[in-house]
Formats: sequence, structure tokens, C-alpha cells
Amino acid sequence: MNKYFSVILLASLSLFGCTGSPQGVYPVTNFQLPAYLGKWYEIARLDHSFERGMSSVTATYSMRDDGGLEVLNKGFKEDAQEWSEAEGKAYFVESPDVGHLKVSFFGPFYGSYIVFELDAVDYQYAFISGMNTDYLWLLARTPTVSDDLVEHFIQSASALGFDTEQLIFVDQRQSQ
Repeated sequence: MNKYFSVILLASLSLFGCTGSPQGVYPVTNFQLPAYLGKWYEIARLDHSFERGMSSVTATYSMRDDGGLEVLNKGFKEDAQEWSEAEGKAYFVESPDVGHLKVSFFGPFYGSYIVFELDAVDYQYAFISGMNTDYLWLLARTPTVSDDLVEHFIQSASALGFDTEQLIFVDQRQSQ
């Protein structure tokens, strides 16, 4: 019986993705979705195959009719010298006032999107994590941010176990 349960659990996790979080990473509370909607510029990230070689990366969030979010990621592929887009959808894991969403770009497969720090005044920057410490982003409303914010991001992420030595700082010169 335990073997059967383990197989079902493993199949469910692989089919529906992981919406967990790294140890010590907690989503912000009092999250205000209307203030979060709109365009964000990717300032820094840990590298992944789906973004490798991309510059001028942005994410735009808007409302879906079903209460979820429409996600449009866009970036410039340096090697091909062309723009690339990915459309996805996101839904809150807990409640709309907690910055923890599940995001999908590929059918039923969802991954964690955890806003673990957010500019509480006017939502000018956000620190984002995925399901583990392999996924990390610094997003901002502008294509550049202050050195102080970058240093704060690096210190905060490093303290949480992210490998900040591997961060890629995104060239935003071609942002549209």
C-alpha cells in the first residue's frame, strides 16, 4: 500500500509541479494585487535554460477573466537577434493578500512564484523565489535600480541560501 501511495504522490507532483518554497523564504502578506499588475523589468536572476542568453527581459501581469493573472514574459535572444515571448497564467496558492502564486507556461505544470520582499510604499521592486534556491529574480518597475537596492537584494538572498555568486545582471538597453 505504501508503495502504491508513493507512486501516486510522485506522479501528482510531477504532473502538477511544485508550489513549495525554500527553507526560510516566506511570501509577503498584505499583498495588493492591483498595485502589482503591469510591467516589471528583470534586473537580476539565477540562470536557467528558459532564459539563457536573454537580455531586456520583462514580465507583464494583467487580470484574467477567471480571477487569475495573465503573465507575459518577453526577452531578447542575443544569439538569434530576435525577441521571444512566453505567455502563462498564475493563481494564488493561499489567498490574494499573500504573495505566493503558482505559475504555468506549460499546460497543467505549475511552479512556485513567491514574492518574499516587496517595496511596501509603491511596489517599485520585488524579490522573487521559486520552489527552491535555484530560482531567484530581482524585478523592478524601471530598467535600472540603485546600487543600494542591488546590494540589499544580494545580502538578503545570500542569507536565505541562494548562490548570489551566480547572479546574472540583465542588460536592459533594448527594453521596449
